[in-house]
Amino acid sequence: MRAYRQFASVYDRLMEDMPYSDWMRFARECWERYGIPQTIVDLGCGTGSISIPLARSGFHVFAIDLSSDMLTIARSKWDESPQQAIRSSKGSIRWLQQDMCDWELPEEVDTVISFCDCVNYLTEKADVEAAFKATYNGLKAEGVFLFDVHAPKQLERYAEEQPFVLDERDIAYIWTSELDRERFEIEHRLTIFAREGEERDARFSKIEEVHVQRAYDPAWIRGALTRAGFSRIEAFADFKLEEPNADSDRLFFAAIK
Repeated sequence: MRAYRQFASVYDRLMEDMPYSDWMRFARECWERYGIPQTIVDLGCGTGSISIPLARSGFHVFAIDLSSDMLTIARSKWDESPQQAIRSSKGSIRWLQQDMCDWELPEEVDTVISFCDCVNYLTEKADVEAAFKATYNGLKAEGVFLFDVHAPKQLERYAEEQPFVLDERDIAYIWTSELDRERFEIEHRLTIFAREGEERDARFSKIEEVHVQRAYDPAWIRGALTRAGFSRIEAFADFKLEEPNADSDRLFFAAIK
């Protein structure tokens, strides 16, 4: 797994259409099913687009990411939040730079979330197993681990539909993808041009990024969760508490310690 560098500076702009509210709604529906938490780990928190709303809602959040650049932006967003709203919520955030494969805290927590296909960025089965075990160890008894992954067919769709192009006033990109069908591993190559400033003659900076994701068979994921120690595992799809099927794009798992 790699840390984002220049990409962190344009991440929120590129991700502004992501369904963060759907992830929040899905998590709340799961907590109504399994129990409302007080303490939450957001594993692979990025720039805090889920961590911050959770803290504003009154939860105590440990926001973990490998990238110091992502965490710097997340902290600045949190610091710029209306302080009265933060105080009245009684929520909190601790920002922590750790690897999701061996993260740890001095205390166990009620729930761990890892959304926006973070697990797909672990491209070796041993790393996925390590992340699941670290998460099991970090949860209280009966704690809940919620995460999502791209279904294998979603990576096929990326490969079939690429290249992707964006051309807007402040940002543009060319995004190509190449799929290794044997490993079901996809390499995304992005060339991004980001506008620097608002002046008419403002220059554009060029950012080159390579992102690699791997999709895993859902049955293997269940097995890996069982080997990590989880006693109850449920699978859902596409932000709904409904069982996945052959047409599901995004798979969700709830694993109970």
